[in-house]
Amino acid sequence: MNRHDVDVLIIGSGFSGSLLAMILRKLGRTVALIERGRHPRFAIGESSTPLASLLVEEISRQYHLPVLMPFTKHGVWTRERPEVGCGLKRGFSFFSHQRGQPFAADPMRGNQLLVAASPNDEVGDVHWYRADFDHFLVAEAVRSGAEYRDHAEITNIALAEGNSVADGRDEEGAFQVRARLVIDATGPRGFLHRSLSIGTRQLPGVPATEGLYSHFTGVRRFADVAPGAFRGGPPYAPDVAATQHILDGGWIWVLPFDNGITSVGLAATAPLAAELRLSDGAAAWGRLLALYPSLHDQFAGAAPTREFTWAPQLAFASEQAAGAGWAMLPSAAGIVDPLLSTGFPLTLLGVQRVAAAVSDHWGSPTALSAALSSHAVRTGAELDVTARLVGALYGAFSDWPRFTALSHLYFTAATYTESARRLGKPGLAGDGFMMSGHPTFGPAYNRCLSLAASGASTDAVIAAVRDATEPVNVAGLLDDSRHNWYPCNAASMLAGAAKLDSAREEVAAMLQRCGFRP
Repeated sequence: MNRHDVDVLIIGSGFSGSLLAMILRKLGRTVALIERGRHPRFAIGESSTPLASLLVEEISRQYHLPVLMPFTKHGVWTRERPEVGCGLKRGFSFFSHQRGQPFAADPMRGNQLLVAASPNDEVGDVHWYRADFDHFLVAEAVRSGAEYRDHAEITNIALAEGNSVADGRDEEGAFQVRARLVIDATGPRGFLHRSLSIGTRQLPGVPATEGLYSHFTGVRRFADVAPGAFRGGPPYAPDVAATQHILDGGWIWVLPFDNGITSVGLAATAPLAAELRLSDGAAAWGRLLALYPSLHDQFAGAAPTREFTWAPQLAFASEQAAGAGWAMLPSAAGIVDPLLSTGFPLTLLGVQRVAAAVSDHWGSPTALSAALSSHAVRTGAELDVTARLVGALYGAFSDWPRFTALSHLYFTAATYTESARRLGKPGLAGDGFMMSGHPTFGPAYNRCLSLAASGASTDAVIAAVRDATEPVNVAGLLDDSRHNWYPCNAASMLAGAAKLDSAREEVAAMLQRCGFRP
């Protein structure tokens, strides 16, 4: 039997596990990275956000990992790492569909919402083609000195603070890893959740949903299917985005990559999932497209590159995310929903917390355990604050003014947080994802969601959202004159300088650093 003693055992070599392995090696820790499958492999969770890109940038600088920096912007990614697939994401595009009716042009754009995330293609965000990106990161983890095993199964694990033992088997035979700390990066309902028989808890407000997804070729641009809907110069090409088609009882994501592949999936509430019989895979997808003429046209010439994956339960949260000698990354501790692309920033915030715990407290087992317990509590709270908003958005799928207003809670918090961090003033956004720890916005955010959950009128919800967001709205959001098209606007940011406790000159310099052109 091969035996290895390491500081940290990481189970799962997706992007978060491999990234954490690279960080820990920079901190001088010995690392074993165990993978059940083999790269390159299919994975979903592909749409980045400005905050996620910023967190990757922060990690790159803090831990002296320059190899990560090209992956923070589309332009430099495609020039410096063309072998790693990605897609340009200029913003979030939402389209509201009615059964049996083509998507119709509306002069007031009352059935769409376009929110830009970047001012131009060069500094645009990205969709991560995970087969390539995860493969690249695990190779970098190995180059950094992590011990790596794939096609490996852990058959038994005994967890103890400072002395955990994992027995397993791979193609070379039996092995044993002893580690001071075990990190689960395997994804929802992952290894430790199953091995320790940890219970699940209900995420607040999120309905029960099922998923159906695959990769496609030949997907048409939605702007070509409904060309009349985009007259007047949208803030970006509508399909170069995280496109989210809102339906009766669910929604579809469409994420195009530069390699001709498009990631497509459906998240459906229980009634729609039962109607479509999602477990039927491709047949269920065909039944869905038959209900929506414009979507049928968009996918008329498309073909899946693999079998559909049916996920009988999307939303998930583990009751426990840390214990004696172990902790889960957020991607293993829970998942809310792909809506709003919150998975990457939540996971990267967790990677930062775990890395900081190891960096600051490795010499003190008691302090390390306390820091990891705090990380688990924060992870749970961040999942909950996200879940409440996602649940409110599901409840507003049939009421577009309500949906667009509630979505601005996310966009306002995200743009303010990103701006504050880029100005070197992260404390302005408070402590917690979605500014949940901000002294005024945090409570106001909760009041808006409580009001929405109570069944209050749409006018009341919109008014509450306006009041909540106005003190931190630095992106010109909720401006009725824009008719649901929101560019990434330097003028709005400059006008909001005082809200960022900054002079206009500071904000102007920050915008220039971020790629805004004069």
